[in-house]
Amino acid sequence: MNKPVLRDAIVAQLRSELALQVGAAQLARDEAISEESRPESKYDTHSQEAAYLAEGQAKLAAEINESLTHYASLALPDFAPGDPVALGAIVEVGPAGRSAWFFLGPRAGGIEVKLDGREILVLTPLSPLGRQ
Repeated sequence: MNKPVLRDAIVAQLRSELALQVGAAQLARDEAISEESRPESKYDTHSQEAAYLAEGQAKLAAEINESLTHYASLALPDFAPGDPVALGAIVEVGPAGRSAWFFLGPRAGGIEVKLDGREILVLTPLSPLGRQ
């Protein structure tokens, strides 16, 4: 399996998610500062809720951007059978035909990428399965 192509697919998915989050954060920010969101009473919290949402989405966008930085500098070493699993490893688990494929990445665990007809799940060393 071609690891640089896999990394490029992960980066493309992260960039897509980043664009989505940046757009959502901008929309929530615009909603928070809109004249129409001005509180009508002391119990009206619409603009405050939109501001919290914008902050959370901006933080998520920053995390995705940080993940992109990690993947840009990720070394993709070759592993021989029996070598300890480390960052950059592609691991097949299970019997042939019903096996699951995993890529041990530095961040963005949970992303699924389809490559060569296989679904590959990104694991991080901090996840329970990644620690094993």
